[in-house]
Amino acid sequence: MSVDPQVILLTGCASGIGQHLAGAFAQRGWLVMATDVAMGRLEEACRTGGWPSDRVVTRALDVRDRAAWAEVLAATEDLLGPPDVLLHVAGYLSPGYIAECDPMDIDRHLSINAAGVMQGTRVVLPGMIERERGHIVVVGSLAGIAPVPGIALYSASKFAVRGFTLALAEEVRPRGVAVSLISPDAVETPMLDLQVHREEAAMTFSGARPLRVEDIERAVFDTVLPHRPVELTLPGHRGWLARVGGAVPGLSRGIGPLVRAVGRHRQRRYRRGGR
Repeated sequence: MSVDPQVILLTGCASGIGQHLAGAFAQRGWLVMATDVAMGRLEEACRTGGWPSDRVVTRALDVRDRAAWAEVLAATEDLLGPPDVLLHVAGYLSPGYIAECDPMDIDRHLSINAAGVMQGTRVVLPGMIERERGHIVVVGSLAGIAPVPGIALYSASKFAVRGFTLALAEEVRPRGVAVSLISPDAVETPMLDLQVHREEAAMTFSGARPLRVEDIERAVFDTVLPHRPVELTLPGHRGWLARVGGAVPGLSRGIGPLVRAVGRHRQRRYRRGGR
């Protein structure tokens, strides 16, 4: 089941998952509002990616700023049309143990990862409800299902995202709007690269291999858009492990040292380029 090209508003498009998805949507004929707080890098991504100017518009957006969200929505409606899909990708991660972290990172994680999703959804959602159609897609993390020591702030922010998204899905389902949460394992992006030399982040690397942005692309176009699941975990088996770890903290405590040891080994291998 395919989805005909529509209008999409995307965040976090200057790098990583958001950059790749912006190009993927444009290639499929969608009209794309690609946004990021780093406008210079966003414009460079647009140039190097060859995003077609007749289908892609770029705008600066700090997802924490509700007024900026309103401006971007107005520009989307004016230049492309009302968004059929809102896809939240923008995120922030700074690894570190809580006792040693920068106190400002508490606000950064929660305001960008969680409040940013909430602010943007609050701005875009009324129009979707009025039209009785629309799809809000949020990129979460398996760290929002099972707590991950060493990136506790990121994990906490993604727990908030998951709770918000799952509750929102039930609120708006009777009003014609779908909500989907994609919860992937580690993905090969700049966000993963910044963890590779940090011992605290060893558990991030405990999977057999990091996902690639192409894996997220396939999930979006093959599953999320056509079938609109409330939650999709990637890969599926890691999703089940995360659910068990989140539901039974005592079990996680027991196997944590083993998972961390595996993560350290694979982190070193990733650092050497053995991906």
